[in-house]
Amino acid sequence: MNRFKFLGGLLFLACILLAPDRGFAQITSNADAVVPTEYSTGKQDYIHVFCGQKDEKNASFTASSANSEAAKFDWSKYDSSTRTFIDYTTMTSENGKSTILNLQDGCYRVKITTSSGETTYTAWAFNNYIKATAEIPESDCNSFILKGTIETPQFLYYDLSTGQPLELNKDIKVAWMDGAAVLSHVITYQNYSPPTKNTDYIFEVTDRFTCLGKANVQYISIVTKASFTNVLEGQQKKSDPNKTEAPLTVTFTNTSENGDAGKYEWFIFKDLQKIKDEIKAGIFKDSIMVVVYDDSPVYTFEQTGTYMVKLVSKKVSEFTTCTDTFYMKDYIVADSSFIQAPNVFTPDGNGINDKFAIKFFSMKSVKVTILNRWGKVLHVFESNNVQGFYNTAETIPESVWDGKVGGKFATPGVYYYVVDGIGRDGTRRKAKGFFHLFRGK
Repeated sequence: MNRFKFLGGLLFLACILLAPDRGFAQITSNADAVVPTEYSTGKQDYIHVFCGQKDEKNASFTASSANSEAAKFDWSKYDSSTRTFIDYTTMTSENGKSTILNLQDGCYRVKITTSSGETTYTAWAFNNYIKATAEIPESDCNSFILKGTIETPQFLYYDLSTGQPLELNKDIKVAWMDGAAVLSHVITYQNYSPPTKNTDYIFEVTDRFTCLGKANVQYISIVTKASFTNVLEGQQKKSDPNKTEAPLTVTFTNTSENGDAGKYEWFIFKDLQKIKDEIKAGIFKDSIMVVVYDDSPVYTFEQTGTYMVKLVSKKVSEFTTCTDTFYMKDYIVADSSFIQAPNVFTPDGNGINDKFAIKFFSMKSVKVTILNRWGKVLHVFESNNVQGFYNTAETIPESVWDGKVGGKFATPGVYYYVVDGIGRDGTRRKAKGFFHLFRGK
């Protein structure tokens, strides 16, 4: 049992000897960080670093006697020019504590005298600060520069055995931040992705002592991002869901960011095949068919073809005009013209096939003639501006034949049709044939 007590006593003594000056009698502080000196030889002291603002003196030391015994405290400050300690202040304390406030940077020593003897402690104090500023010295359509500056004092302390100056390494780190996202760890950062909204950036500077400096700067956006959506109008009634008819009306919805109203340019390109044909024939001059100046235009493609649309968005600022371009993901296609005629006609009033209707797809002009087997003309329809695939009794009554001749129903049998017209692709379309007219009893 005595052996265990002896070992415990040795361990306790070792802890006291190996521990820094934080024992029963010591110098303490409310410093933000405490690090050891790096003297060339001998016992190391401690450096207390206090974070604050420029010209503030936050440093303070408290010396304590062992067991809070009443003591006299003789404080002195190191003079690097003479390499000696000069009297700073003296005080006595019944509770065994002495505090000195508003300290300038430097090394302080305290001699604590009690009835039990004298003890001396030494510590360095530094009033630290980080002053950060931020600015945007350059900004154009492609990028802008975030530039930070740092003001922080250099700290020199001295090897008390040799008098040689030593620099206290601060290990400064910087970060440019957009909210919680870190953009860069360099002091001057060039951002090649300018946002389309005014954005606040934070320049944050830290050191190994947990001191912090921050500065904010706002980027005033001068860029735009072009985009749009489009909807084909009037294409609900189609015989083939995979085909789109001319005339084709398209509504464009502008979804651009930070563009100036009234400064949008829509470039509608020629039919892709027409461009290829012009290049092949050596007569190609321009791929643009028309330019539309509107924020969200509605445009009708009168001719069949395969079209591409480009939007240019502009943002005008004091010294520059920034633009951005957006192309459609897919082509707008208005399919080739054709004529379609039924082969059965039953004008019996049951609501099914009661009208004989020639359907025209992407046609511009058309003439329809209905004849009997002897060549007598029974019905004629002609239009120079055909609109839409479904030319029915509900849309264009005169385009269909109701199966009557002179107000009376025609006799059942075989009848003939002849169609002649020009498609919106410029192609001459002709069709002729016969159909059967049936009527129930």
